[in-house]
Amino acid sequence: MRYVVGYTPNERGADAIALASAIARTQGAALDVVYVFNEDNPYQAVTPGGELLSPADQAVLIARGKALKEVPDDVEAEFHVREADSFAAGLIEAAVEYQAGLIVIGATSNGLFKRFTVGSIANGLLHASPVPVALAPRGYQRREPLTRLTLMVGTRQGAQAAIDVAIESAARRGVPLRLVSLLELDELKQQEFELDNPLSPARQHVNTVLAMAAARLHEGQATATLAHGRSIEAAIDSIGWDDGEVVIVGSSRLAQKNLLFLGSTANKVLRALPVPMVVVPRDYERVDSTV
Repeated sequence: MRYVVGYTPNERGADAIALASAIARTQGAALDVVYVFNEDNPYQAVTPGGELLSPADQAVLIARGKALKEVPDDVEAEFHVREADSFAAGLIEAAVEYQAGLIVIGATSNGLFKRFTVGSIANGLLHASPVPVALAPRGYQRREPLTRLTLMVGTRQGAQAAIDVAIESAARRGVPLRLVSLLELDELKQQEFELDNPLSPARQHVNTVLAMAAARLHEGQATATLAHGRSIEAAIDSIGWDDGEVVIVGSSRLAQKNLLFLGSTANKVLRALPVPMVVVPRDYERVDSTV
């Protein structure tokens, strides 16, 4: 099991390696740390004759040293240099070549501390990656194994892949799985008291997914809750979060098959989360190699 980590020698790259290390320790995976050059600044390998290093060579050596220093000693990692038209394209090419089950990147650098801002790299990946993408919030430093997975449950088509990934990932390492429904936040006319109605669509669906999870997990390993508030930010803050938690969401029903696209509700959730998020492509089936 391998994960591709998009690395840049700055805080964003450190965030990505920290999250990748935490997930790798949870699932027993190895990391492929990828540093991407574009055509305007190509990478030229150091020659056996010992010629002076070019600026590109020096940048690679510095990035390699910083990157591998960030990886815990008990996590296997390899450093790779790729040339591509864009950082996102290079990471996708690497994930396909290395048969990776996950791409991990850091949030853009101008986000609030431990909150997300989706930059051009993340946006490119979320529209084109054929494998799940994990996004680390700014300032993420945890490297210990994950303590809980939270699946954002919705009733729209395209959610089954995320459900399968969450359940299989929780089952593989015995991590608690929390199912959270934010569905009725889309229905602005719903009154708050209706959210806990056992006949409400959100409650019925989250209970259906809970039954699916319970059939495949240990007793008590899966729990379900409805998050509600006057805004998505208020709903997110109302349910509490563990430091060692990761959220799993499905891509939009508008996404092409096996590709990612972050829907409007998931995008709002992402910007409000204090913990990492993993976005799963619609119809994704390689559930044995993800979180």
